[in-house]
Amino acid sequence: MSKVPADLKYTKSHEWVRALADGTVEVGITDHAQHALGDLVFVEVPEAGRAVKAGEPCAVVESVKAASDVYAPLAGEVTGGNGRLGGEPQVVNSDPYGEGWLMRLKPVAGALSGAALLTAAEYQRVLEAEGG
Repeated sequence: MSKVPADLKYTKSHEWVRALADGTVEVGITDHAQHALGDLVFVEVPEAGRAVKAGEPCAVVESVKAASDVYAPLAGEVTGGNGRLGGEPQVVNSDPYGEGWLMRLKPVAGALSGAALLTAAEYQRVLEAEGG
């Protein structure tokens, strides 16, 4: 059973979002996603300053099984990517909701409140529907 922390928001494409005190958000892939991919061997995070649209591919995670796009859960500007992952992609596997975050975004005005993000309970139902 995948971990689904109650304090985060989720997307149907298996990204998570954590609101930070400074108004930015942290984004990563869920425990379910990292399990499905297997051991990660490469992670490409977006550069600071990049503008992203909700639903747009903005990062790549690659395992021995497959490469997968990570989608921006919100429209905004990337304020930073997790540079540690360039040399230690496996951190996403060991700590997907902590040190394995992928990027931080400054959402455009109203993006967070208007986003189609799921609660932990809603995301759990998505997983159950997928057989996970």
